[in-house]
Amino acid sequence: MRPPPWLDSGTLGRDLVLAGASLAGGLVLYALGWQPQVRPNTEVPSALFLPPLVAVCVAVGLRRVAPRASLAVGTGALVVDTALGSSLGTVLVYTQVLYDACVYGPPRLWRWLLRITVALSLVGVVVGVLGFGQWRGAALGVLVVLAGVLPVLTGISVRQYRDQAAAERTRAEQTARLVELDRRQAVSAERARMARELHDVVANHLSAVAIHATAVLSVPGLDRGQVESALRVIRESSVQGLAEMRQMIEVLREPGGGSVGAEVVTARLAEADGLVERVRAAGLAVQVRTDGTPSALPVGVDLAAYRIVQESLTNALKHGTGEAELTIAYRPAEVVLTVENPVRRGGAGLPGAGAGLIGMRERATLLAGRFTAGPLDGRWQVRAALPTGEGG
Repeated sequence: MRPPPWLDSGTLGRDLVLAGASLAGGLVLYALGWQPQVRPNTEVPSALFLPPLVAVCVAVGLRRVAPRASLAVGTGALVVDTALGSSLGTVLVYTQVLYDACVYGPPRLWRWLLRITVALSLVGVVVGVLGFGQWRGAALGVLVVLAGVLPVLTGISVRQYRDQAAAERTRAEQTARLVELDRRQAVSAERARMARELHDVVANHLSAVAIHATAVLSVPGLDRGQVESALRVIRESSVQGLAEMRQMIEVLREPGGGSVGAEVVTARLAEADGLVERVRAAGLAVQVRTDGTPSALPVGVDLAAYRIVQESLTNALKHGTGEAELTIAYRPAEVVLTVENPVRRGGAGLPGAGAGLIGMRERATLLAGRFTAGPLDGRWQVRAALPTGEGG
């Protein structure tokens, strides 16, 4: 059966019950004639041993709420009891007071108690030997060890165990908070990757759609062939964007496939020719140059390189003068992408949120690569060097 709540561990009710049980045990010893004193002294009335017994039991009840006061009351009761002749019940209850003072009192308290009880044990040995005139008198020091040193050592051991358990609980709570923090950071990083992928997939194709739609609406007198050509580019860009977005959504829906960074690559740098053709059809004259021998790239590098080229050409289409140069250099330990284009005067062009450059920089940083973007000799240059993990 479960005890009532007021008897749970750490409650005042349990302390009072323990104090009452100690008093009942002392009274039983008194009633059986084993009290009031270990060393009989007929000159001392037996009733005088009861107040110290009650006082030391009160000290047991104060062990948690006031450990210093408990030790003071218990020690005072023991001194009085010893002066009267020393009763067994009071001594036994006082061992509980010493134990509780070490467990619930401040650290300095148990250190002083250990020193004092050890010193009293040595004094007891000396007094016993000198008083009885033989080595059997050392038994007096043994009694002090049993009634003083052992309770103190037991209380110290229990306290250290409890302190260690509390430290372990604190460490476990801190670990749990760190795990939760790591989980939230992982979720935030995943959301950032998803936002970057959605931007690259949707924004680039919609930019081509917006440019051609603007051309159709703003240029008067277009013949049917020009309108059909613009509409064809709009349709191809829309279909391509929807297809890539659908592929990414399918990857996200797969069990355990929520990590965009770990997805099966649906766009590779080897497919840059098709990307260039679509950008040319959108109105950007792109010159492509390849240095070195094309080779297979790691999955993350392959996807990042394609997206960087895609975003750079889209920015050149939106903000440039209609021409750009793309250089893909395959080096022993990295692949270097360079996109240059003249900048349109006056800053006219389609509006942007500025997420493109941030996304490209993040892609390069996640792969421990290098990324720069800015004006250079009157042109805008984007340069990304992505390590391939080869060639040392």
